[in-house]
Amino acid sequence: MTTNTHAAGAAPRSRGMWNKVPEVTLYFWVIKILCTTVGETAADLLNANLGLGLTNTSYVMGALLAVALFFQFRARAYVPSLYWLSVVLISVVGTLVSDNLTDNLGVPLETTTWMFALALAVTFVAWYASERSLSIHTIHTRRREAFYWLAILFTFALGTSAGDLAAERLGLGYWVSAVLFAVLIAAVAFARFTLDFHAVWSFWIAYVLTRPLGASLGDYLSQARADGGLGLGTVGTSLLFLAVILGLVVYLTRSKRDVTPLGGGTGGGGSGEHARDRFSLPEDVR
Repeated sequence: MTTNTHAAGAAPRSRGMWNKVPEVTLYFWVIKILCTTVGETAADLLNANLGLGLTNTSYVMGALLAVALFFQFRARAYVPSLYWLSVVLISVVGTLVSDNLTDNLGVPLETTTWMFALALAVTFVAWYASERSLSIHTIHTRRREAFYWLAILFTFALGTSAGDLAAERLGLGYWVSAVLFAVLIAAVAFARFTLDFHAVWSFWIAYVLTRPLGASLGDYLSQARADGGLGLGTVGTSLLFLAVILGLVVYLTRSKRDVTPLGGGTGGGGSGEHARDRFSLPEDVR
Protein backbone atom coordinates (compact mmCIF):
# COMPACT_ATOMS: atom_id res chain seq x y z
CA MET A 1 0.00 0.00 0.00
CA THR A 2 3.02 2.27 0.23
CA THR A 3 4.96 1.25 -2.86
CA ASN A 4 4.04 4.43 -4.72
CA THR A 5 6.84 6.64 -3.46
CA HIS A 6 10.14 7.14 -5.23
CA ALA A 7 13.18 5.44 -3.80
CA ALA A 8 15.53 7.80 -2.09
CA GLY A 9 18.45 8.74 -4.23
CA ALA A 10 17.11 6.99 -7.32
CA ALA A 11 17.98 8.54 -10.63
CA PRO A 12 15.26 10.37 -12.55
CA ARG A 13 13.91 8.94 -15.75
CA SER A 14 14.97 9.82 -19.28
CA ARG A 15 15.58 13.51 -19.91
CA GLY A 16 15.63 14.13 -16.17
CA MET A 17 11.90 13.69 -15.57
CA TRP A 18 9.77 11.35 -13.48
CA ASN A 19 6.42 10.11 -14.72
CA LYS A 20 4.31 13.25 -15.19
CA VAL A 21 0.82 11.84 -14.61
CA PRO A 22 -0.86 10.19 -11.59
CA GLU A 23 -1.38 6.52 -10.92
CA VAL A 24 -4.80 5.28 -12.08
CA THR A 25 -6.61 4.66 -8.80
CA LEU A 26 -10.09 5.24 -7.44
CA TYR A 27 -9.00 8.79 -6.54
CA PHE A 28 -8.09 9.37 -10.17
CA TRP A 29 -11.55 8.45 -11.43
CA VAL A 30 -13.38 10.41 -8.73
CA ILE A 31 -11.41 13.59 -9.40
CA LYS A 32 -11.71 13.08 -13.17
CA ILE A 33 -15.53 12.94 -12.97
CA LEU A 34 -15.59 15.98 -10.69
CA CYS A 35 -13.35 17.87 -13.15
CA THR A 36 -15.67 17.09 -16.04
CA THR A 37 -18.63 18.37 -14.03
CA VAL A 38 -16.77 21.60 -13.28
CA GLY A 39 -15.82 21.86 -16.94
CA GLU A 40 -19.48 21.84 -17.92
CA THR A 41 -20.78 24.17 -15.21
CA ALA A 42 -17.84 26.60 -15.35
CA ALA A 43 -18.22 26.99 -19.11
CA ASP A 44 -21.92 27.76 -18.65
CA LEU A 45 -21.15 30.15 -15.78
CA LEU A 46 -18.67 32.22 -17.78
CA ASN A 47 -20.60 32.04 -21.02
CA ALA A 48 -24.13 32.77 -19.86
CA ASN A 49 -24.21 33.88 -16.22
CA LEU A 50 -21.29 36.32 -16.42
CA GLY A 51 -22.17 37.36 -19.95
CA LEU A 52 -18.76 36.79 -21.51
CA GLY A 53 -20.24 34.95 -24.45
CA LEU A 54 -18.94 31.80 -26.03
CA THR A 55 -16.13 33.44 -28.01
CA ASN A 56 -14.69 35.53 -25.15
CA THR A 57 -14.98 32.61 -22.74
CA SER A 58 -13.01 30.50 -25.21
CA TYR A 59 -10.24 33.11 -25.40
CA VAL A 60 -9.98 33.46 -21.61
CA MET A 61 -10.00 29.75 -20.85
CA GLY A 62 -7.68 28.96 -23.75
CA ALA A 63 -5.15 31.46 -22.40
CA LEU A 64 -5.40 30.04 -18.86
CA LEU A 65 -4.93 26.51 -20.20
CA ALA A 66 -1.85 27.57 -22.15
CA VAL A 67 -0.31 29.02 -18.98
CA ALA A 68 -1.15 25.91 -16.93
CA LEU A 69 0.29 23.56 -19.56
CA PHE A 70 3.42 25.71 -19.83
CA PHE A 71 4.19 25.07 -16.17
CA GLN A 72 3.00 21.45 -16.42
CA PHE A 73 5.51 20.78 -19.20
CA ARG A 74 8.28 22.55 -17.27
CA ALA A 75 7.73 20.38 -14.21
CA ARG A 76 10.00 17.33 -13.95
CA ALA A 77 7.62 15.22 -11.90
CA TYR A 78 3.93 14.76 -11.27
CA VAL A 79 2.59 17.68 -9.19
CA PRO A 80 -1.04 16.99 -8.15
CA SER A 81 -2.15 20.63 -7.96
CA LEU A 82 -0.61 21.53 -11.31
CA TYR A 83 -1.79 18.39 -13.07
CA TRP A 84 -5.41 18.61 -11.90
CA LEU A 85 -5.57 22.35 -12.58
CA SER A 86 -4.60 21.50 -16.15
CA VAL A 87 -7.30 18.82 -16.29
CA VAL A 88 -9.98 21.23 -15.02
CA LEU A 89 -8.97 23.85 -17.58
CA ILE A 90 -8.71 21.40 -20.46
CA SER A 91 -12.15 20.06 -19.57
CA VAL A 92 -13.55 23.57 -19.94
CA VAL A 93 -11.68 24.15 -23.21
CA GLY A 94 -12.77 20.79 -24.60
CA THR A 95 -16.38 21.73 -23.83
CA LEU A 96 -15.92 25.10 -25.50
CA VAL A 97 -14.37 23.57 -28.63
CA SER A 98 -17.45 21.39 -29.07
CA ASP A 99 -19.85 24.22 -28.23
CA ASN A 100 -18.19 26.61 -30.68
CA LEU A 101 -18.58 24.12 -33.50
CA THR A 102 -22.23 23.39 -32.74
CA ASP A 103 -23.46 26.79 -31.54
CA ASN A 104 -21.35 29.26 -33.52
CA LEU A 105 -20.73 27.27 -36.69
CA GLY A 106 -23.88 25.16 -36.74
CA VAL A 107 -22.10 21.82 -37.08
CA PRO A 108 -24.51 18.99 -36.09
CA LEU A 109 -23.73 17.05 -32.92
CA GLU A 110 -23.65 13.83 -34.91
CA THR A 111 -20.86 15.30 -37.05
CA THR A 112 -18.81 16.68 -34.16
CA THR A 113 -19.08 13.37 -32.30
CA TRP A 114 -17.65 11.40 -35.21
CA MET A 115 -15.13 14.15 -35.95
CA PHE A 116 -13.67 14.13 -32.45
CA ALA A 117 -13.71 10.33 -32.38
CA LEU A 118 -11.64 10.33 -35.57
CA ALA A 119 -9.28 12.99 -34.21
CA LEU A 120 -8.75 10.91 -31.06
CA ALA A 121 -8.11 7.77 -33.13
CA VAL A 122 -5.54 9.62 -35.27
CA THR A 123 -3.84 10.88 -32.10
CA PHE A 124 -3.57 7.34 -30.75
CA VAL A 125 -2.19 6.04 -34.04
CA ALA A 126 0.43 8.80 -34.20
CA TRP A 127 1.29 8.32 -30.52
CA TYR A 128 1.81 4.58 -30.90
CA ALA A 129 3.71 4.95 -34.18
CA SER A 130 6.08 7.39 -32.51
CA GLU A 131 6.47 5.80 -29.07
CA ARG A 132 5.40 2.16 -29.57
CA SER A 133 3.37 2.52 -26.40
CA LEU A 134 0.22 4.23 -25.14
CA SER A 135 1.22 3.72 -21.52
CA ILE A 136 0.51 6.53 -19.07
CA HIS A 137 2.96 4.92 -16.66
CA THR A 138 5.83 6.19 -18.81
CA ILE A 139 4.93 9.82 -19.59
CA HIS A 140 8.46 11.02 -18.93
CA THR A 141 9.36 12.83 -22.16
CA ARG A 142 7.82 16.00 -23.55
CA ARG A 143 6.79 14.27 -26.76
CA ARG A 144 4.86 11.62 -24.85
CA GLU A 145 3.34 14.31 -22.66
CA ALA A 146 2.27 16.28 -25.74
CA PHE A 147 0.48 13.22 -27.14
CA TYR A 148 -1.10 12.62 -23.72
CA TRP A 149 -2.59 16.11 -23.39
CA LEU A 150 -3.73 16.18 -27.01
CA ALA A 151 -5.58 12.91 -26.42
CA ILE A 152 -7.08 14.33 -23.21
CA LEU A 153 -8.36 17.38 -25.09
CA PHE A 154 -10.07 15.25 -27.72
CA THR A 155 -11.61 12.97 -25.08
CA PHE A 156 -13.24 15.99 -23.45
CA ALA A 157 -14.46 17.40 -26.75
CA LEU A 158 -15.75 13.97 -27.83
CA GLY A 159 -17.43 13.40 -24.48
CA THR A 160 -19.12 16.81 -24.67
CA SER A 161 -20.54 16.15 -28.13
CA ALA A 162 -21.62 12.60 -27.26
CA GLY A 163 -23.22 13.74 -24.02
CA ASP A 164 -25.13 16.58 -25.68
CA LEU A 165 -26.18 14.23 -28.44
CA ALA A 166 -27.67 11.79 -25.92
CA ALA A 167 -29.22 14.30 -23.52
CA GLU A 168 -30.53 16.89 -25.98
CA ARG A 169 -30.73 15.59 -29.53
CA LEU A 170 -31.96 12.13 -28.53
CA GLY A 171 -34.09 13.61 -25.76
CA LEU A 172 -32.90 11.34 -22.94
CA GLY A 173 -32.55 14.16 -20.44
CA TYR A 174 -29.77 14.78 -17.92
CA TRP A 175 -30.58 12.13 -15.31
CA VAL A 176 -31.22 9.31 -17.76
CA SER A 177 -28.05 10.24 -19.67
CA ALA A 178 -26.02 10.13 -16.46
CA VAL A 179 -27.37 6.67 -15.62
CA LEU A 180 -26.72 5.48 -19.18
CA PHE A 181 -23.07 6.55 -19.18
CA ALA A 182 -22.56 5.18 -15.65
CA VAL A 183 -23.86 1.79 -16.85
CA LEU A 184 -21.50 1.91 -19.85
CA ILE A 185 -18.52 2.66 -17.57
CA ALA A 186 -19.54 -0.23 -15.31
CA ALA A 187 -19.70 -2.48 -18.37
CA VAL A 188 -16.16 -1.46 -19.34
CA ALA A 189 -14.92 -2.17 -15.80
CA PHE A 190 -16.67 -5.55 -15.84
CA ALA A 191 -15.10 -6.43 -19.19
CA ARG A 192 -11.67 -5.38 -17.95
CA PHE A 193 -11.68 -7.19 -14.62
CA THR A 194 -13.62 -10.34 -15.51
CA LEU A 195 -13.14 -10.81 -19.25
CA ASP A 196 -9.57 -9.45 -19.44
CA PHE A 197 -10.58 -6.84 -22.01
CA HIS A 198 -7.61 -4.92 -23.45
CA ALA A 199 -6.21 -2.58 -20.80
CA VAL A 200 -5.47 0.36 -23.12
CA TRP A 201 -8.95 0.43 -24.58
CA SER A 202 -10.52 -0.10 -21.16
CA PHE A 203 -8.78 2.98 -19.82
CA TRP A 204 -9.45 5.31 -22.73
CA ILE A 205 -13.06 4.21 -23.29
CA ALA A 206 -13.76 4.81 -19.61
CA TYR A 207 -11.93 8.13 -19.82
CA VAL A 208 -14.14 9.28 -22.69
CA LEU A 209 -17.33 8.09 -20.98
CA THR A 210 -16.59 9.92 -17.73
CA ARG A 211 -16.87 13.21 -19.64
CA PRO A 212 -20.58 12.91 -20.59
CA LEU A 213 -21.26 11.31 -17.19
CA GLY A 214 -19.79 14.32 -15.37
CA ALA A 215 -21.47 16.77 -17.75
CA SER A 216 -24.86 15.11 -17.28
CA LEU A 217 -24.44 15.21 -13.50
CA GLY A 218 -23.41 18.86 -13.68
CA ASP A 219 -26.40 19.80 -15.81
CA TYR A 220 -28.75 17.82 -13.59
CA LEU A 221 -27.51 19.61 -10.47
CA SER A 222 -27.26 23.10 -11.95
CA GLN A 223 -30.20 23.42 -14.33
CA ALA A 224 -33.57 24.75 -13.20
CA ARG A 225 -36.22 22.29 -12.07
CA ALA A 226 -38.38 23.33 -15.01
CA ASP A 227 -35.60 22.12 -17.31
CA GLY A 228 -35.21 18.77 -15.56
CA GLY A 229 -32.49 19.74 -13.05
CA LEU A 230 -32.24 20.27 -9.30
CA GLY A 231 -31.82 24.04 -9.57
CA LEU A 232 -28.55 24.39 -7.63
CA GLY A 233 -27.21 26.79 -10.26
CA THR A 234 -23.85 26.85 -11.99
CA VAL A 235 -22.19 28.88 -9.22
CA GLY A 236 -23.24 26.55 -6.41
CA THR A 237 -22.44 23.40 -8.37
CA SER A 238 -19.05 24.68 -9.51
CA LEU A 239 -18.02 25.78 -6.00
CA LEU A 240 -19.17 22.51 -4.45
CA PHE A 241 -17.25 20.31 -6.86
CA LEU A 242 -14.17 22.57 -6.81
CA ALA A 243 -14.09 22.31 -3.01
CA VAL A 244 -14.17 18.51 -3.20
CA ILE A 245 -11.46 18.47 -5.89
CA LEU A 246 -9.29 20.79 -3.77
CA GLY A 247 -9.70 18.57 -0.72
CA LEU A 248 -8.74 15.43 -2.63
CA VAL A 249 -5.76 17.10 -4.31
CA VAL A 250 -4.47 18.34 -0.94
CA TYR A 251 -4.82 14.81 0.44
CA LEU A 252 -2.97 13.28 -2.52
CA THR A 253 -0.25 15.91 -2.32
CA ARG A 254 0.40 15.00 1.30
CA SER A 255 -0.06 11.23 1.04
CA LYS A 256 1.49 10.68 -2.43
CA ARG A 257 -0.88 7.75 -2.91
CA ASP A 258 -1.18 8.43 -6.64
CA VAL A 259 2.52 8.74 -7.51
CA THR A 260 3.59 6.11 -10.04
CA PRO A 261 6.26 3.79 -8.61
CA LEU A 262 9.69 3.76 -10.21
CA GLY A 263 9.72 1.33 -13.08
CA GLY A 264 6.14 2.29 -13.97
CA GLY A 265 3.92 -0.73 -14.21
CA THR A 266 5.27 -4.21 -14.10
CA GLY A 267 8.45 -3.47 -15.97
CA GLY A 268 7.84 -6.39 -18.24
CA GLY A 269 5.52 -4.78 -20.72
CA GLY A 270 2.42 -6.33 -19.16
CA SER A 271 -0.84 -4.77 -18.15
CA GLY A 272 0.85 -2.43 -15.68
CA GLU A 273 -1.42 -3.43 -12.79
CA HIS A 274 -0.29 -2.84 -9.25
CA ALA A 275 -1.62 -4.82 -6.34
CA ARG A 276 -2.89 -1.69 -4.59
CA ASP A 277 -4.87 -0.45 -7.61
CA ARG A 278 -8.00 -2.51 -7.12
CA PHE A 279 -10.16 0.14 -8.72
CA SER A 280 -7.87 1.16 -11.57
CA LEU A 281 -8.14 0.42 -15.25
CA PRO A 282 -4.42 0.00 -15.98
CA GLU A 283 -3.08 0.43 -19.46
CA ASP A 284 0.68 -0.05 -19.33
CA VAL A 285 0.75 -2.02 -22.58
CA ARG A 286 3.65 -1.98 -25.00
